[in-house]
Amino acid sequence: MTKILLLQGANLTFLGRREPEIYGSTTPAELDATLRRHAQDHGYHLDIFYTNVEGEAINRIYQAVDEGFDGLVMNPAGFTYAGFALKDCIKGAALPYVEVHISSIAKRNIHCVLSDAAEGVITGFGMHSYILGLDAMLEILRKRTA
Repeated sequence: MTKILLLQGANLTFLGRREPEIYGSTTPAELDATLRRHAQDHGYHLDIFYTNVEGEAINRIYQAVDEGFDGLVMNPAGFTYAGFALKDCIKGAALPYVEVHISSIAKRNIHCVLSDAAEGVITGFGMHSYILGLDAMLEILRKRTA
């Protein structure tokens, strides 16, 4: 079974409470339930990991490699601006990586330091960005095994 790690970066534990005009009112529990249903419906294993600490994110990615995960989908959130160690980890881990953002970071004049390590970046579709990112990862993995 395909295994995908969804890594939720700094500040995402406060989804639904933090700046709802930008990030919406969906809580982490609601989002996780939706994404787990998507995984079940599409026949893949999804592990969701939230952290506010860059070092923990790095450790979890390397752990995912050791556990045989097939891909990484991440909303870097607060790691967007300064996640250079995380970027090195992503490149070294050699897992396909899809980056997602709830808001349109381009409209907000934000550049993510991790984006050039990604197979693709999905931004601005609200919580649906996650579904699009997971679907993109499944397509990337399907093409690699075809």
